[in-house]
Amino acid sequence: MHKYKLLLLPVLFIIFFAGNLRAQDSLLPDVRYDYLQKLIDTAKKYYPELKIRQTQVGIAKTSYNQAQTSWLDIITPSYLYNPSQSTNLVNPIATNSYQFAITINLGTFIAKPFLIHNAHQAVKVAQLQEQEYLLTLEVQVKTRYFTYLGTLANLRSLNKSVQDANNNSELLKHKYENAETTLAEYSQALSIYYTQNSSKILGEQAVLIAKASLEEIVGKRLEDIK
Repeated sequence: MHKYKLLLLPVLFIIFFAGNLRAQDSLLPDVRYDYLQKLIDTAKKYYPELKIRQTQVGIAKTSYNQAQTSWLDIITPSYLYNPSQSTNLVNPIATNSYQFAITINLGTFIAKPFLIHNAHQAVKVAQLQEQEYLLTLEVQVKTRYFTYLGTLANLRSLNKSVQDANNNSELLKHKYENAETTLAEYSQALSIYYTQNSSKILGEQAVLIAKASLEEIVGKRLEDIK
């Protein structure tokens, strides 16, 4: 008879535990989309990688402006100063002469429109890369937020299962002390409790890791984002 009780105990516990899981709240009601948008906006403000992309756009625009205003680079002005002394001994006159010249680099003149075009395209590329990363950043924030909520929901279930396992072990302890159950059944109940408690610790660890991952991408502590 005790053998059948021993086999029945874990089955009943699994059924009871599964029923508790079904009774847990769904993850979806925990999602706060207004808070999620605050997380996304905060990440756009503080995440260093996005600042790098924005800086690259600024550098590309500066290069484009420099390319547009550098047409004078193809022109090289020069002058030559020639002091001279008259050799007329009767009426010596000192004379000075200046020669001015402008040199145009034909190769640079031809290449200049292409350089400006390339600089303009570099601005577009930098802007597209920034837009692409904004989308990527938004997805990453959402993913880490949902992961964090999932670990919290899982921890709630684990806390409930630990409490149930503890209550069950306390009940069997009382029965064992009154010779109403066997040592094997009581030991198995304790084993289940210790297993669930270990799972709870891992669940707490998962929550902390998920929270740290989310805070890393938004650039602030979650408690500071209201």
